[in-house]
Amino acid sequence: MISKLTLFVTIILTTINLFGQTTEFVKCDSITYPIHKINIGKIAFMSKVVPIETFIQGDFLTTFELKEKSDLNIRVFLGNSLTNYLHLLSPQLTADELTKNGNYQFTFFVDNKKVYVENLNVGAGSVDSKNQRTIFRVPLISSTNEDSWGRFLWNRFYGNGGQDALTNGEHLLKIEVRPYLKLNEILLGDIIAVGELKLIVPEIKIDELLVKVQNIKPLKDFQISTSQIDTAKIEELNRKIATQNFKDITSIVVLKDGKLLLEEYFNGANRKTLHDTRSVGKSFASTLLGIAIKDKHIKSEKQTLNEFYKLNTFQNYSIAKDSITLKDLLTMSSTFDGSDMNSESPGNEENMYPTKNWVEFALNLPIEKSKVANKEWDYFTAGVVVLGDIIHKSVPNGLEKYSSENLFKPLGVKKYEWQFTPQKVPNTAGSVQLPSLDYAKYGQLYKNLGIWNGKQILSQEWVTKSLSHQMTISEREYYGYLFWNKTYNVNGVNYEVYYSSGNGGNRIFIFKDFPIVVVLTSTAYNTPYGHKQVDKIMQNYLIEAITK
Repeated sequence: MISKLTLFVTIILTTINLFGQTTEFVKCDSITYPIHKINIGKIAFMSKVVPIETFIQGDFLTTFELKEKSDLNIRVFLGNSLTNYLHLLSPQLTADELTKNGNYQFTFFVDNKKVYVENLNVGAGSVDSKNQRTIFRVPLISSTNEDSWGRFLWNRFYGNGGQDALTNGEHLLKIEVRPYLKLNEILLGDIIAVGELKLIVPEIKIDELLVKVQNIKPLKDFQISTSQIDTAKIEELNRKIATQNFKDITSIVVLKDGKLLLEEYFNGANRKTLHDTRSVGKSFASTLLGIAIKDKHIKSEKQTLNEFYKLNTFQNYSIAKDSITLKDLLTMSSTFDGSDMNSESPGNEENMYPTKNWVEFALNLPIEKSKVANKEWDYFTAGVVVLGDIIHKSVPNGLEKYSSENLFKPLGVKKYEWQFTPQKVPNTAGSVQLPSLDYAKYGQLYKNLGIWNGKQILSQEWVTKSLSHQMTISEREYYGYLFWNKTYNVNGVNYEVYYSSGNGGNRIFIFKDFPIVVVLTSTAYNTPYGHKQVDKIMQNYLIEAITK
């Protein structure tokens, strides 16, 4: 009898440790609904959002078909609030300290294999929800794009192994939830909720004509290359795009020796489509600055901002602002307290867009003292807007007409669109829209060391500076004058590329040691897979196919 009682107590204590806490550090929502009481520690999957008041056991999904324009939600039944779980990990911290340093950890399994683990950003979810909620619902997939951290969590899982694991057929998806605290080290709690769902991934039927390498129609601007390509490799890539293994790709164009080797369009795009390549346009700001220097409208990229603005009339003036150069803005190494990599940064681009004057926004920013002491690379879109304003004020008739006369017309670019700042200046932060073939001309201009049709549009010196390792981003990644740099290794051969890069996976690649330019356009904006799938396309398919 005693042994049975001991076993019973052990089971109860274990259940409390896993799924609940009898005492409250902060007051949280009571467990009142019968469906909640019998499902503490479980995750319910739902296709439709059923209010908790009418939610029943029969609303738990057991099987779900994963397809486009579907809805998949989870409702998590907890035994306590997140803050109370975090308190168990670090009892000495206040509730405010717990919510600022902790959140949920999600672990995704496919067919009992761990695929993805994420410590949810501490900013996801409100303080009140962390303190109070014992039940929460988030969408993982939403046909209406419901705004929620759950969708972005699912996309990150999908882009970091989920897509590869969820091949055609049936799969078992399991999700585990734990509390975590990030202090000097990560403190991780026990599982507080778990759920499983059978996923059915249907085979996408496609028109086999979409897989074939597309014929290149004759055109005036380029000769058609007779170089060989690995047709099977390109068709394998095209199949991946057609079946949405690579999503939202709109075009791939390849030049070899200045001739058109490959021209592929997808998802409704064609030769005339203007592509919104987002921050690819930053490289155009570098080009136009280089042209303005060549034409002696601007002396040098070594000029400082105080030569163009009365900086002491702006907010947060510091003498350190006087020494910021155009080169600092070109190389993303200025001392402004601005970082697009940090959502909390005062100069983050998302704080700029709602303002009435983007240049004033940038010049009003304070100086970040740590950057004064140690020059470092930090992606800063507002600085490129300032560059655009300086070019606009320095060249005849403003930036729009100057770009038309000195860049687009010489390249034979007839159809393009700028987006504009609130001051009606072309937005050098990005989104200058061109057809894919004209982006290819732009890349080839750099491959030609600034020459197009025998005319020196851009100085060779400027091209060399732009396509060089001006700043180190990481061990294998560098930055030039608003151009990125990295190296792909394919079959033991290194392929170093300089490239323009824009949100969604838009790229213009200029190969350093091979006579190749690649343009890849995409509409995978604000997705975790946009840039990653471009690297997969280059690494696993395109480089091998075009360097045959």
